[in-house]
Amino acid sequence: MQSLEGAEMSKPVVAIVGRPNVGKSTLFNVLAGERISIVQDTPGVTRDRIYAEVSWLNYNFTLIDTGGIEPDSGDLILSRMREQAQIAIDTADVIVFITDVRQGLVDSDAKVADMLRRSQKPILLVVNKVDDFQKYMPDVYEFYNLGIGDPVPVSAASKLGIGDLLDEITKHFDGLGSEEQEDERPRIAIVGKPNVGKSSLINKLTGENRVIVSDIAGTTRDAIDTDIRYNGREYVFIDTAGLRRKNKIKEELERFSIIRAVTAVERADVVILVIDATEGVTEQDAKIAGIAHERGKGIIIAVNKWDAIEKDDKTIYRHTEKIRQILSFMPYAEILFISAKTGQRIGKIFELIDVVIENNSMRVATGVLNEIMAEAVAMQQPPTDKGKRLKLYYITQAAVKPPTFVIFVNDKKLMHFSYTRYLENQIRQAFGFKGTSLKFIIRERKEN
Repeated sequence: MQSLEGAEMSKPVVAIVGRPNVGKSTLFNVLAGERISIVQDTPGVTRDRIYAEVSWLNYNFTLIDTGGIEPDSGDLILSRMREQAQIAIDTADVIVFITDVRQGLVDSDAKVADMLRRSQKPILLVVNKVDDFQKYMPDVYEFYNLGIGDPVPVSAASKLGIGDLLDEITKHFDGLGSEEQEDERPRIAIVGKPNVGKSSLINKLTGENRVIVSDIAGTTRDAIDTDIRYNGREYVFIDTAGLRRKNKIKEELERFSIIRAVTAVERADVVILVIDATEGVTEQDAKIAGIAHERGKGIIIAVNKWDAIEKDDKTIYRHTEKIRQILSFMPYAEILFISAKTGQRIGKIFELIDVVIENNSMRVATGVLNEIMAEAVAMQQPPTDKGKRLKLYYITQAAVKPPTFVIFVNDKKLMHFSYTRYLENQIRQAFGFKGTSLKFIIRERKEN
């Protein structure tokens, strides 16, 4: 199990950039420790998994594959790579640039290397497909010509050199995030598809509160952070709407906005998912919501453009039902119907943010938790399997952000997902925990 100590820090983000067919996906899968994306030799197979969690020694980080749609012609490849490099420069803490020892140094590699070098971000040059170190080392040296440091030889397919690569990546983490750690102000990420009104919402929030907005690009990353003071409390809003890409390909744009969402969510305490009332929840909204849910962030769903909806006394109920149905994995999320245009219910946002932050970092005393668990077990017997019954010994809260509970049982295999869900509901009934997911870790303890 990963240590829980790291739960409070935002994880570093590492992005992979490289030409088609140099083995980006293979390396992504090896680092992520499982075959997540379909690796085929035909470029153009779109892969759904854009990001993965990686743990190495004491480090946890988020790995992003900037890949996407692979073009056919040479000049298109360069422009697409430049775009990928730009995404990596905008969002990542460390950039992994992959080249291919068999194809050797290619003109587009050199052009992208120039871009990366100018970005001042830490860059790792990886030379892939080095299946035999003796044989290929002379070819690896050629990559020194790119002028972005020592090439790290690996073979993703044969899993050679991967440990060394991870060591090199994590070396860059130690200086990161220290300035953010000292900043105690709540961080709120505003995420959602393009054109749902994220920017107008931020403008409305800042405008209402007559604050001097400091648009200093975030120090470690380039999302624009906006400081807003409301009722004497300061908040930092992370805006993902900042960068508009003129892009012909919808899929690529979607990938880009999801990458932006991943990095913004990573840094936030609370995520406000803005959806368009006139469209309802789309598949892309669900993807972005899923990212925030997996990360255990506080969540508010802001249904914008509410002024544009014809209403009767059942409208809010119908819309709420529909959202709950599609986002059924996060029944705890708070829903707010707003209009960034008219300012309707904008003030409520800060109230909700405060409630959600409090719940996301709430601690419950161990004694109380065990009372709740004992009552729950008395009301609904734990499941049995082949005559063996699940026994629950003890529950304790191990971390906050999100609230994380460890339950000690006699046999992990008997702890069915539905029973964990049942216990979660009992804890929520007692303490609310509105707007935040809860995490449960099941540990075995042998009977005495």
